[in-house]
Amino acid sequence: MIAQLRGVVVSVAETSCVLDVNGVGYLVFCSTRTLGSLPQGTVTLLTEMQVREDAITLFGFSTSAEREWFALLTTVQGVGAKVALSILSALSPDQLIAAISAGDKAVLSRAQGVGPKLAIRMVTELREKAGGMPGGGAAGIPAPVAAKGALADALSALTNLGYKRIEAEAALNRAVEAHGEGASLDVLIRAGLKALAK
Repeated sequence: MIAQLRGVVVSVAETSCVLDVNGVGYLVFCSTRTLGSLPQGTVTLLTEMQVREDAITLFGFSTSAEREWFALLTTVQGVGAKVALSILSALSPDQLIAAISAGDKAVLSRAQGVGPKLAIRMVTELREKAGGMPGGGAAGIPAPVAAKGALADALSALTNLGYKRIEAEAALNRAVEAHGEGASLDVLIRAGLKALAK
């Protein structure tokens, strides 16, 4: 099992790169997120290797969080390696945690190859596991708010104003931290808009 490669990127295609490791060129399939983050010179890619009767395929990742999400996503029926990379190209680990925890099928369906039925299956099968998965390591997106009462109304108001659900949830999390769970709708919307403006 090849778990990591260190070498020089000699070419980059739409969904893959060739990594020269001591004179041997490895074809590694990656998300656009990983391909976009490849520096010049020597790089290290964490890898997953899939062995089938007709092929041995390497998948590369710039972060351990992305590799762990790839492994988890491919446990869902209907999510093969290609679709998993498409999902990781469209959504960061932080966004995946937020979307799956919130049951946001529309966000998951942004990824090429993910239709409504597959998005529902992903939410159903991964919701309990998503919270324990690694995020992107940045301040990231907080866990989604449990939308009830004024909070649900504030979330609806912000998404109707054109903000993405994930961004609105993160802003409302900060509003609840600042003003408490009993904050009024007016306070939540104002605090949410202020957080989004930053």
